[in-house]
Amino acid sequence: MDTTPAVEANVSMDGNLVEFVAFARGRVVRCSITRDVLEQYFWAPIGANDTRLLKAYTDGYKRIAAAVERKVLKGSAEPIKLHAADFSH
Repeated sequence: MDTTPAVEANVSMDGNLVEFVAFARGRVVRCSITRDVLEQYFWAPIGANDTRLLKAYTDGYKRIAAAVERKVLKGSAEPIKLHAADFSH
């Protein structure tokens, strides 16, 4: 895999995204994953606080990295935002 998301992440001001950067093919790519995805696919409780959202991100790091890699390989527009469709296959 040529794409490596940063383990460190932040919750957006509105609490609807976890934002992080990925290092892909020699460049830095801004990325995010929605709260809904973390609740549906990564075991974050509905309405979870920031700490719990970040734990869900960390726990699902490998799956999230794979989804970012797929988007980078497809040449997706940046910044990359991961949605439920990216994990529903």
